[in-house]
Amino acid sequence: MDSELPSQYRGLVFESVSKDLSGLHIQSLPTPRAETGSAIVRVLGASVLSYQRDIYDGKRDYPLPKPLIGGFSAIGRIVAVGSDAVALQPGNLVYVDSVIRGRDDVDAVILSAISDGFNERGAKLMKDVWRNGTFAEFAKFPLENCVPLNESKLLQDLGYNILDLVYISYLLVSYGGLRDIKIEPGETVIVSPATGGFGGAGVQVAIAMGASVIAMGRDEQELERLKAYVMEGTPGANIETVKITGDEEKDLLALQAFGTIDAVLDLSPPAASKSPHLNSAIRAIRRKGRISLMGGFMDGPIPSFELIAKDITVKGKFMYEREDISQFVKMLENGRFPRGKNFVKVKSFSLDEWRTALDVAAEYTGIGRSVVIVP
Repeated sequence: MDSELPSQYRGLVFESVSKDLSGLHIQSLPTPRAETGSAIVRVLGASVLSYQRDIYDGKRDYPLPKPLIGGFSAIGRIVAVGSDAVALQPGNLVYVDSVIRGRDDVDAVILSAISDGFNERGAKLMKDVWRNGTFAEFAKFPLENCVPLNESKLLQDLGYNILDLVYISYLLVSYGGLRDIKIEPGETVIVSPATGGFGGAGVQVAIAMGASVIAMGRDEQELERLKAYVMEGTPGANIETVKITGDEEKDLLALQAFGTIDAVLDLSPPAASKSPHLNSAIRAIRRKGRISLMGGFMDGPIPSFELIAKDITVKGKFMYEREDISQFVKMLENGRFPRGKNFVKVKSFSLDEWRTALDVAAEYTGIGRSVVIVP
């Protein structure tokens, strides 16, 4: 109940971009109250993105109103709900989803505390209503962004702990792309590059969906770790690796050696826009194959004639849809993913250790790795 909430709570406030992160401070603020359409959650663990520090120090120029409480997605427990809540109630364990959409315009979409979206309506949504994130003791989010989790099933029957579940924030992104191109059990999917946080999570998701995976990446050592990690957690999984060499023809031949390839999940960062690895992947897939583009290429050329000649479907995907979350949670609760250390290895930090958390998150990346702030 609102009446049981403290009058003040602590949060990591982002006031200004600064190379030394001096624009970030722990502050005590008035605790938000539940209103119609919203819930208040006690944050149990908040995901820290590998590039979160880059947002605050200016390396990534993300459009954000300031000041705001930083954060991303999280696991929390409902402590208060608005009067229109009919299912959520205090005590529920929930996944707090950072993708917030306008109720009267789904094209107004923001990432809580990360980006104010792609149009003026999204910017208004963040500036006026949903600017604060989860690096805090409490957070206020739309009711629909608080996704119930079966606590007894996940924590008791399957043996996950609460901080393990924060890894959902990485897994969901790739699931959104793979589900968008309708990956089927038995198909073969290229995940490229697979050595980062979202790419590694994409490998785990594709395996859980019953697909075979060809993981591409530049770091041979990380590719070896990735394959061993998958095989330990899912014995019998079909996974191969291909080193990205920068030679389009060489990488193409390496991919073709594995036979028929049905789809590509591309998560390439902006820095890889000049790399030909995506072209190699496109040229390697079968006729009527599918491609999900979820990365950040701004000007990278793709072989359009190849796409036309082979009737290839190319779909861009930003994050995931709300129904994807529900379906993903069903997969998790039904035991489709590994457990314990074979699912994720978490490094956690208190709210006061936020600077260390940002630094560690920038380095502790790849499959099965998660950095969490525990307010």
